[in-house]
Amino acid sequence: MTAGAGSEVPAVTDTSGDRCGWTAAVLDRCAALAAAGLWRHPRVFEASGPRGLLMDPDLPSQAGEARSVVAFASNDYLGLGSHPTVVRAASDALSRYGAGAGASRLVTGSRQVHRDLENALADWKGTERAVVFPTGFAANVGAIATFADAGTLVCSDELNHASIVDGARLARAEVAVYRHGDPEHLEAILKGSSGPTMVISDLVFSRDGDIAPIEAIGALCRRHGSLVLLDEAHAVLTADPMPALEGVEVLRVGTLSKTLGSMGGFVAGPSAFIELIENRARPYIFSTALPPASAAAALAALGLLRSAEGHTLLDRLAGHVERVASGHATPIVPVLLGSEQRALNASAALLDEGIWVPAIRPPTVPEGTSRLRITLSAAHTDDDVGRLVSALGRLDLGA
Repeated sequence: MTAGAGSEVPAVTDTSGDRCGWTAAVLDRCAALAAAGLWRHPRVFEASGPRGLLMDPDLPSQAGEARSVVAFASNDYLGLGSHPTVVRAASDALSRYGAGAGASRLVTGSRQVHRDLENALADWKGTERAVVFPTGFAANVGAIATFADAGTLVCSDELNHASIVDGARLARAEVAVYRHGDPEHLEAILKGSSGPTMVISDLVFSRDGDIAPIEAIGALCRRHGSLVLLDEAHAVLTADPMPALEGVEVLRVGTLSKTLGSMGGFVAGPSAFIELIENRARPYIFSTALPPASAAAALAALGLLRSAEGHTLLDRLAGHVERVASGHATPIVPVLLGSEQRALNASAALLDEGIWVPAIRPPTVPEGTSRLRITLSAAHTDDDVGRLVSALGRLDLGA
């Protein structure tokens, strides 16, 4: 059964040896995904930066013919993942510390580079302390579960990242989902609560590249004494939200894998809050620490970001965004197409022109809202962006 992207799901043949029925059930689930146009697999992309070789998805081994493409899919917004200074910092740390941290931070996992990175992150975010996690997903899950205990009401935007959704599910708190970017709905929920409340939102939403109504959220949380957890993972071009949150207790969550081009996540906030996370967050306590090489890479990238070169990269990224979607405020530019097949067809048409923009389909987005999700980087050249704009203009985006 062909799935629209070149991969084929094996049919159920003889499952007589499957005593518990699991093989048949799994194959049926795979076939159902394929029939719905939702089957997918990772592609091999040999690259450092946005230009590289993409293996032909029709080859089961993904090891045959490859095509040269420019990718508009990475979250490495400033191209720092392949910056020579960042690569050299990671290489030096790899030689000094080895490939891994050895254990969790509370066992043997901390190295001086972890502390140096946390101090730099706290300074960047204007907070007393920061704590680093192996991934941004783990940072959200750990922070939410630490504070959202029994008796707490968690208010979560309906389009928050999956890590926030899962963190809220794992917490012992009551969870109320408010309509996307709707302060009035949030206020109605907060008014109905008599206990402690926690409001969680992405700052920039990863599906549409839109920005949360921070002014309104700040006003509501001051009025109701709510703790705010703000996920700033995609907020590379967004203004500092803290003036709008003055007088509110805030936890600032971020990743090291997007703006900083490395790997990992962090939570920044008041010292007591961070210390509680270090003592209660299960992904921190029970996961091997971030590899020192990744920490060193992020630390070097943060230094670049806060330098004159970083400001130049930010300006360059903003210019690319303006060319592709004038007036858009973030480097995430969605092209809504509706059906899964239309999104797959549009992605394939761009790929024929050497431009890779993956189709984003359920469950990443709701049914009927499949799309192209263009992400721009300062590592793209002016010619790359020009090719993208021209190719988009040739797409049939009609209903």
